[in-house]
Amino acid sequence: MAKRLTVPKTYKLFIGGAFPRSESGRTYQVLSAKGDFLANAALASRKDARDAVVAARGAVKGWSGATAYNRGQVLYRVAELLEGRRAQFVDEIVQQTGASTAAAQAEVDEAIDRWVWYAGWCDKFGQVTGNGNPVAGPYFNISVPEPTGVVGIVAPQDTALLGIVSAVAPALVAGNSVVVVASERFPLSAISLAEVLATSDVPGGVVNVLTGSPGEIAPWLASHPEVHGLDLVGAGDLEWIDLQIAAAETLTRVLPPERGADAAAPSLHRITAFTETKTVWHPKSLV
Repeated sequence: MAKRLTVPKTYKLFIGGAFPRSESGRTYQVLSAKGDFLANAALASRKDARDAVVAARGAVKGWSGATAYNRGQVLYRVAELLEGRRAQFVDEIVQQTGASTAAAQAEVDEAIDRWVWYAGWCDKFGQVTGNGNPVAGPYFNISVPEPTGVVGIVAPQDTALLGIVSAVAPALVAGNSVVVVASERFPLSAISLAEVLATSDVPGGVVNVLTGSPGEIAPWLASHPEVHGLDLVGAGDLEWIDLQIAAAETLTRVLPPERGADAAAPSLHRITAFTETKTVWHPKSLV
């Protein structure tokens, strides 16, 4: 019996619910912890970043207009699919990072649990962060959180899966759409996550994943007028002050870099960081 050839996986970008190659045609090699070749990943360009922002901008209205309960169900479905592909993610993490199987299993389990945690906040954070305000007069005064819009994210660069999950999930809870720059060293799990999103109920364009150099892509996201929020959680090694200055020119809200063992630890703050508060006045009935 003839020996069959393996079919190596092609890792592309994820933009608008599709998997295009970089418009530049560029790729870069992804190596294992031992320096062995694993795959070629797409090296995203400025044009790819702009295309991703266009896709994200077009998806905001539908995603933010969904009920909070529906968003929670959609995000929980993502966790279900992650659980079903657990072995694949464990294998990718071991190959990319050189971690032990036990450590990789722990990272995947924590990523799934974190996604479930954020899914549960979808129909709850509004009650925690919104409120009825006391006023002097015959009025109701109510404040409610609303999504900021398109959020550009530089994912944590030192993890393959947990970092990108920790950055993307909270932005989705409030109804934002995202363009995320994955870990440059460990991009394979990010594209596998994109495959999960593509086969889930998350609408196309709500999450867009770019692989390549954060130093090349992040400045274009920071200065883009249609990016309304910028999460620099994984940008600690970049010239992030320059990114903040660029973002300020278009009044883009910025969450600065965080450091520590788990810079993107789950918190309500990561949800509310990219929300705006809308306050409504309504007269009380005189009847």
